[in-house]
Amino acid sequence: MQQSPSELPSPDELAQQHSDQLKAEIRQQIDAAGGAIDFARFMEMALYQPGLGYYSAGARKFGAGGDFITAPELSPLFSHCLARQCQQVLAEIGFGDILEFGAGTGVMASEVLLELERLDSLPGQYFILELSPDLKQRQQQTIEQRAPHLLERLCWLDGLPEAGFQGVILANEVVDAMPVHLIQFKEDALLERFVGHNGRDFVWQDRALVSAELQQRINALTAELDDEVFCPGYLTEINLAQSAWINSLAALLEKGVALIIDYGFPQHEYYHTDRTTGTLMCHYRHRAHGDPLILPGLQDITAHVDFTALAQAAHEADMDVLGYTSQAQFLLAAGLAELLAEQDQADTRAYMEVTQQVKKLTLPNEMGELFKVLAIGRNFSDDLKGFLLQDRRGRL
Repeated sequence: MQQSPSELPSPDELAQQHSDQLKAEIRQQIDAAGGAIDFARFMEMALYQPGLGYYSAGARKFGAGGDFITAPELSPLFSHCLARQCQQVLAEIGFGDILEFGAGTGVMASEVLLELERLDSLPGQYFILELSPDLKQRQQQTIEQRAPHLLERLCWLDGLPEAGFQGVILANEVVDAMPVHLIQFKEDALLERFVGHNGRDFVWQDRALVSAELQQRINALTAELDDEVFCPGYLTEINLAQSAWINSLAALLEKGVALIIDYGFPQHEYYHTDRTTGTLMCHYRHRAHGDPLILPGLQDITAHVDFTALAQAAHEADMDVLGYTSQAQFLLAAGLAELLAEQDQADTRAYMEVTQQVKKLTLPNEMGELFKVLAIGRNFSDDLKGFLLQDRRGRL
């Protein structure tokens, strides 16, 4: 449920000082650009500005004490199901590594490795690409607590590994945090939403669209969708960064599979007449709201994922689209029911807690349907077990 920004709790003094420092840097960027920057640049700075951005600084982000809870934080069974899918891929290619993008608290890495150890299928190495020094330290602490004997298999990276990677790439809630451009359709024009400031607060500025790359993407969308979708006033997001990211995966992956898990829709559902204000969403202390211009550095800013665009980018990068389904169907196909059955039912309270976690992961009105899993890969021919119950590639 969305809240009004006026209903949000106020940050403490230190948090406010942190945000004010980032605001000053963004204002400088705006002034240097002549009075406004496109929203994608604003979102990039708000989330990733070194030392100050939401994901670059030290504020607590994940779990009950943060701003949101991800599936790995909710239940270890999520990671155990992922591990079973990893097991299949590693077995098929004979040997390989795992690369995780943005590992959060390190909970998923810990539980994936522990389950793979239980299955006697540990990877050669488990790489974590993490740009935040704070999160890297937290990940190390988590793994030291949960799986200290497996620390030697962990390797933290500041950039992508060299080409020739073989194994599994994991990206859980990565694409939704990539900077997006905001586009508004008018009767006789296309506008791009920019951000300026009035000396104190950030303000919206709509300008005529001039980017050839954005225009090309919009032309492709309007050719694919019904004319009535983009009615006057329609506001939506275009994620240009995801294509470059897919290209980077294609450049490094020699053999194996990339699993992309996130909330979103195929193209025909993403750009829909019922979604006239887009999907942009902010999260602050477990409260969702729609104003990305406030609390820079203190709140998450996300947009839902266009999975059709991801699949098209993979195809254009000479990668295979190997599966697409809902999170619920993926987890069930990967063994969630069997993992639940292994829980100790004699401990009624603990078992009820686990069943509640499973419901949140799988029910349509929780995470089960909104979250999707897309598998792309190269030189991998086996049918992935996570998509055996239901494969929705035909809907992309």
